[in-house]
Amino acid sequence: MKIVVQRSKNAQVTVAGEVVGKISHGFVLLVGVTHEDKHEDAEYLADKIVHLRVFEDENEKMNLSLLDVGGEILSISQFTLYGDCRKGRRPNFMEAAKPDHAEGIYEAFNHLLQAKGVHVETGKFGAMMDVQLTNDGPVTLILESK
Repeated sequence: MKIVVQRSKNAQVTVAGEVVGKISHGFVLLVGVTHEDKHEDAEYLADKIVHLRVFEDENEKMNLSLLDVGGEILSISQFTLYGDCRKGRRPNFMEAAKPDHAEGIYEAFNHLLQAKGVHVETGKFGAMMDVQLTNDGPVTLILESK
């Protein structure tokens, strides 16, 4: 799995003109799944994300986690994270998991986040989505399970 983590002040995702997910402060996650990903990959990244210390404490040091600040998550499926642009000018998506496998891992990942006490909103798997966010910092990290 590959996840782009963006610390945000607010965010929302719209599908066909309808807001389907919205958060105040927390993380926007762009979640990519590859063929070999398993439930263990989702577990590892869910635990890593809720405990990342990237929110500022009273001394303005990035020392607090999502759990510490009561943050929320907007989780967006994003197969294009596995786009290979090394050859030619059109990305090759051969490393992205097939939708049936990817959706299962993505859903499990979101449930694991919720089980850790985080409010999770999502987009719609496989849909064209418009994602709006105010990136806080900006703080953007890329995490991988391998």
